[in-house]
Amino acid sequence: QVQLVESGGGLVQAGGSLRLSCAGSGRTFSSYGTGWFRQAPGKEREFVAAINWSGGSTYYADSVKGRFTISKENAKNTVYLQMNSLKPEDTAVYYCAATSSHQFYSDYDLRGVYDYWGQGTQVTVSS
Repeated sequence: QVQLVESGGGLVQAGGSLRLSCAGSGRTFSSYGTGWFRQAPGKEREFVAAINWSGGSTYYADSVKGRFTISKENAKNTVYLQMNSLKPEDTAVYYCAATSSHQFYSDYDLRGVYDYWGQGTQVTVSS
């Protein structure tokens, strides 16, 4: 069993930065693929970024490419999402998710691939 806890959300002005953290429990968390998703009011939960177990492969949605960076520290069982040049349309609840499935490599952007989810952290970007 893996438990995920997100932190780092908040209110920021457009153009600003935030760093989200996803702390995972369990000895095997470092061997999981991890993704960040977000859900704005009235919208579907959408893929933002993902990273494989080693940190050697990263994936991004087109809407955040060049602005967001996903990384991980296996020694701390933590995955980060550095968000720069934030826009009002980035406003959403951000969730991290983890999976041990090898399907991660082909379907990292699909919610159904992930077995474990955190409770989410709110990010609000003002214009």
